[in-house]
Amino acid sequence: MAIVSNTVDYLDDGVLLQGFFAYDDAVEGMRPVVLIHHAWAGRDEFVADKAKRLAALGYLAFATDMYGKGIRGSSPEENGRLMQPFMRDRAKLQRRLHAALASVKLLPWADNTRIAAMGFCFGGLCALDFARTGAELRGVVSFHGLLVPPENLPNPRIKAKVLVLHGHDDPMAPPEHVLALQTELTRAGADWQMHVYGGTMHAFTNPVANDPTFGTVYQATADQRSWRAMQNFFAEIFA
Repeated sequence: MAIVSNTVDYLDDGVLLQGFFAYDDAVEGMRPVVLIHHAWAGRDEFVADKAKRLAALGYLAFATDMYGKGIRGSSPEENGRLMQPFMRDRAKLQRRLHAALASVKLLPWADNTRIAAMGFCFGGLCALDFARTGAELRGVVSFHGLLVPPENLPNPRIKAKVLVLHGHDDPMAPPEHVLALQTELTRAGADWQMHVYGGTMHAFTNPVANDPTFGTVYQATADQRSWRAMQNFFAEIFA
């Protein structure tokens, strides 16, 4: 087994973006695709590592780029400035998601009939918005994602199965947001499930998250449980 990884450039409305992909060259033929959406700092080593781990499970993993080639934030203030235009204009965010989907479908190892999306924090919102657009995805997974619905899709019809992995003590997705999402997914006709981890805050999968006053704290047990839940979910939807 050898994990092969590289970058690929793609465009959205004239903006140059750069995705990171990984796959196991010991797997023969085409394989299921998992799009990975980054947190608010941009496409970084965190999602590259997740792509490699997914490649080891037999998937073609593609870490998308929401901000532009080489654009990363290095502080909460910079991260917020990068993310906010997409929070204000969810149609723009959704177009960028579909640009990544079109790009990954061109890769020769991609089984275009078996595609899923996942994401972390801001990327969790991206994964949920992807499903809200009615995209032909087998499923989406949100890890400690933002749950606020988009105004431009008030009555989505969701085809993808949905898995939400959430920390009960996450201040960025309080209980009222959780209940609203559950109601929304039910009305949208989605096959959905939610795993809620007690004593767990935002960014629980990120080992460098250690800011209780901001609400971001790594939680090893929730990290491990959520990754196993994701693996079980992908095994189901790609069967």
